[in-house]
Amino acid sequence: MSDPVTYTAVLPIGERTVAYLARLLVLQRRRRGTRRRALTPFAQAVLVIRWFCDATRVRCSAGDNAISTATAYRYLHEGIDVLAAAAPGLHGALLAARTAGHTHVNLDGTLIATDRCRALGLTPGVDLWWSGKHRRHGGNIQVLTAPDGWPLWTSDVRPGREHDTRCARTHPGLLEGLAAFTDDTHAALGDLGYEGEADRLTVPIKLAPGRGQTVNQRTVNTLHSALRALAERGNALLKTTFAALRRVTLCPWRTGAITAAALVLLHTEYDRTT
Repeated sequence: MSDPVTYTAVLPIGERTVAYLARLLVLQRRRRGTRRRALTPFAQAVLVIRWFCDATRVRCSAGDNAISTATAYRYLHEGIDVLAAAAPGLHGALLAARTAGHTHVNLDGTLIATDRCRALGLTPGVDLWWSGKHRRHGGNIQVLTAPDGWPLWTSDVRPGREHDTRCARTHPGLLEGLAAFTDDTHAALGDLGYEGEADRLTVPIKLAPGRGQTVNQRTVNTLHSALRALAERGNALLKTTFAALRRVTLCPWRTGAITAAALVLLHTEYDRTT
């Protein structure tokens, strides 16, 4: 076999963001009383962010850093956990949105694709993580965005077979928090996937079978669509920035922590939370 070829790569993330993660890792090591590690906090941060940005195979990262694959996985999960712990909570995100003067927030669900994971759901013969709508395996993440589509908060993961309304109801305090946020000058917008929660969310008017919409109903739906159109930007921004969110190769139940960690990296890189 010929000699292996080495190459140099550049991360699409600034050094300030890597340094932020390195500081979190330093604090984590102090809490654990760790004295020696195979990698420095900065090198571990680079390993973690390489995985997020480029979906680098853990085996390759292990080889590049002269550590075992098991150690590389342990370092990766540790980085995900410290970032996810720094993610904003729902109450804090809504309070920040109100303080920033946002007249409304958008709630939207997105499917984070995963490797096939056979786990039987309630329906016989249907995998728990199989999304019939998207025709693939994945986990449902609820994303709260600002009026311009900037992601403010992400939920924990629910299996892909569950629809948006059920996922929103399952997350503790989500719908209650949005209801508390809503008043005469503030609104929480959702699409027809949340029509079962129309009393707490502002959703479009559904067309009744065999009946057309009135001019007023069409006007309301047009205004709703115009305000909420940018909500999809939040999901796209996360997935286009971080290749790891296009297909999670770790345990599907880790998808919520991975998405929250990606949100923290995005907020840090652009120095924006609201």
